Amino acid sequence: MSIVDAVRAAAPVLAAEDAAGARQRRLTDAAWKELRATGVLRALQPARWGGAETPLAEFLDAIVEVGRAAPAAGWVTAVVGVHPWQIALFPEEAQREIWGDDPARTLASSYTPTGKVVPADGGYRVSGRWSFSSGCLHTDGVILGGIAGERDWNGTPVADFVSVVLDRDQYSVEDTWHTAGLAATGSNDIVVDGAFVPAHRAQSHVDYTYRLGTPLPGREVNPGALYRLRGRSCSRDHRRRGARRRARLRGRLGGRRAGPPHRRRTRPRGPPRPAAPRRERLRRRRRHQRPARRRRRTHRDRRGGGLAVPRDPRPAPLRPGPLRPGRGAAVTRLMRVSSGRTAYTDHPLHRRFQDVTAAIGHAFLLADPLGRAHGALALDAADVPAVHL
Repeated sequence: MSIVDAVRAAAPVLAAEDAAGARQRRLTDAAWKELRATGVLRALQPARWGGAETPLAEFLDAIVEVGRAAPAAGWVTAVVGVHPWQIALFPEEAQREIWGDDPARTLASSYTPTGKVVPADGGYRVSGRWSFSSGCLHTDGVILGGIAGERDWNGTPVADFVSVVLDRDQYSVEDTWHTAGLAATGSNDIVVDGAFVPAHRAQSHVDYTYRLGTPLPGREVNPGALYRLRGRSCSRDHRRRGARRRARLRGRLGGRRAGPPHRRRTRPRGPPRPAAPRRERLRRRRRHQRPARRRRRTHRDRRGGGLAVPRDPRPAPLRPGPLRPGRGAAVTRLMRVSSGRTAYTDHPLHRRFQDVTAAIGHAFLLADPLGRAHGALALDAADVPAVHL
């Protein structure tokens, strides 16, 4: 049975637990147990650690099926399920420490660098507070993001954004998740008081964002194509499209190398046309199916994902037909044409509306920062904005 089939079989349980999870402000134990049993949380884990090492396409399809049954469970699955991929890029010593005794260990995360990660002898000293850590009440550890000073990039100092991995006894979870939407994700705060993290359990995102092509240590022991994906980086191919093409693009901007930020938000030919969410997902999925051969368009693909879920849909006539351009617009229009009973919090559409509204506020779905980075790369600009999330 494939992971997608396993998730579909578990869908009735996930759907039945959705309302109880919202009341508890975390996934229920039954829902979490069902998710773990499907294997979806280990879909991107290397096979040598007992994971499925499944193609990205299958993992994305599985997330869609979980979200169809229970949006909050789908959110947690997407977040927690991608962490085995990141850990697979860490040094072998870190992988052994995390998965050696229990290959099924799971990790939550909070990458926004709100806490302190200070270089120390042999590693880093971590302290402070991180928010929005989805699924953290169920997981065995957490990945946190922080700025650990600066590094040099082509003679320019850049912020050294790092991810550090902490065990469950190195931090506390503070109950702060009182929300209208995605309540069952249990995205509480992580509080750390001076925990030490050894160097092998940290990884700099400068190698993802600036030092493109840098061999990450985990790829030596996990050689599969899945671990050649460019997760948070933008490919240097964007900067090597050829002088003739760059000159043509500069010509469209009046001969300037790269204008001010508002002029390079998108490529000169205009922003991509927002696609229906499923069509957009399939398009990006096909592109990432060939990670070892085509390492391009990462920022543009992520930006397209953001455009597929607009936050402020323009008023549209209430007429039959597909609800476009994205889920944010679709659920809003459904609320507008449904009965007044959707105002009740126990109405199924009310909960879906709140879940979608909360989901599209995530930084990952903000198209403009990614558009600026993509435009700067396409125009060979000297000041390419860094996008860490």
